[in-house]
Amino acid sequence: MMSWATLSVFVPTFLFVSLTPGMCMTLAMVLGMTQGVKRTLWMMVGELLGVGLVAAAAGAGVAALMLRQPELFVLFKWVGGAYLGYLGIMMWRSRGRMAIPSELDAGPPASPLQLAMQGFVTAVANPKGWAFFMVLLPPFLDSSRPLPGQLSLLIAVILTIEFASMLVYATGGKTLRNVLGKSGNVRLLNRIAGTLMIGVGLWLAFG
Repeated sequence: MMSWATLSVFVPTFLFVSLTPGMCMTLAMVLGMTQGVKRTLWMMVGELLGVGLVAAAAGAGVAALMLRQPELFVLFKWVGGAYLGYLGIMMWRSRGRMAIPSELDAGPPASPLQLAMQGFVTAVANPKGWAFFMVLLPPFLDSSRPLPGQLSLLIAVILTIEFASMLVYATGGKTLRNVLGKSGNVRLLNRIAGTLMIGVGLWLAFG
């Protein structure tokens, strides 16, 4: 495994990084606003799977090979960014399953699979995430100890902190919805959420 001294440095380091606003945290806030915290958990499942995959690949050295083929990321980034941008436009217009309905029975919400895929694509299609884990993980890996055990522990810590951070952002989004919802201004809330979603899509495509 790994020493407590190493963990005592890694945990606050990644906690700070995870709480910093980014694509996944913005997405959690937007969906907390539009879907509620409970349904946003499905997005978190997909995002955590993506983050776990990226972290494991980075730790195993696969990320280095992936980053040598930028055309894969360019395609994935543009497709993912265009999809999130489309969702943002629909939300801005108060249409689609991601938008907050003006009435409780205004139509079916986004499916769990849609939410999970949205989180997975956002996590995996970000080349900065791959590069980040390639830089972050190696200093905390001890070559004199078995790599699988160390990597498993670090990924478990990463996913735990990432989940807690997204929960904070999603709860903040729901709180914002409750505050603005008191005035019945659903259209404004959809436009705020839609603008943020478009921003995430642009961030993914051009970042």
